[in-house]
Amino acid sequence: MSENPAAVPLQKLANGAEIPMIGLGTWTMDDTEAGAAVRNAIDVGYRLFDTAENYGNEVGIGEGIARSPLARNEVFLTSKFNAEWHSFDGVRQAWRHSIEQLGVDYIDLLLIHWPNPERGTYVDAYKGLAKLLAKGKVRAIGTSNFTQSQLTELMDATGVVPDVNQIQHSPLWMRADDIAFHQRHGIHTQAWAPLARGGVLEAAPVVEAATAHQKTPAQVVLRWNLQHGASPIPKSEDPGRMASNLDVFGFELDAAQMSAIDALDGTGDAPVDPMVFGH
Repeated sequence: MSENPAAVPLQKLANGAEIPMIGLGTWTMDDTEAGAAVRNAIDVGYRLFDTAENYGNEVGIGEGIARSPLARNEVFLTSKFNAEWHSFDGVRQAWRHSIEQLGVDYIDLLLIHWPNPERGTYVDAYKGLAKLLAKGKVRAIGTSNFTQSQLTELMDATGVVPDVNQIQHSPLWMRADDIAFHQRHGIHTQAWAPLARGGVLEAAPVVEAATAHQKTPAQVVLRWNLQHGASPIPKSEDPGRMASNLDVFGFELDAAQMSAIDALDGTGDAPVDPMVFGH
């Protein structure tokens, strides 16, 4: 993958692919909104785009990329599939559906969106993902919202380390134990809702750190995620905010600032429980 204008660092994943350390989240965008957002994001330097079957915007994202000047290998595409495909053969059908919607011939990172433990078939789904990886249909595989025990099941059953586990991570929902587990096993952590859906941007320790570094509160929270080992995928449709969200690699929060922001953990609404929620 070539260097992009914003010089976003790349992280090498367990199975060899390299992933940008910040990407664009697209949840709640429709096809038209997603297509416009992708084109604007490419202009300011984004190269990672996160979507899902359940978002209903893969067509728009594919069109936005197709209309850009970038070659396919300059873009990192992540998609996720729903519970109906949780079987060894079903995963290939999910992959086929996504590449047709996106208008591409491979996906960089394909994830099981939710474990849906009541179905009891996420291990079979992961075996299907491992086969796609072995055949070069995807460059990386992983999970979203999986627990440590579920990740252990996958690795024990296949011997294949998930490249990524996406988790809900922000100052309101710190996941230090999960991130430490990921790091021990070579799993890269991505943070969804890294800004707590705006719920921490007016918090005193965030505002104080923003003032000290002459940055926005959002930049401070994104930097906090990165320093905790979680690469964020913030959503925005505004080109100015998109550019600002990328500009988080030229400063560092000190230990006191990190600790003060850490203290916000548990002060918001409860995080989503992947043992009971899914699709």
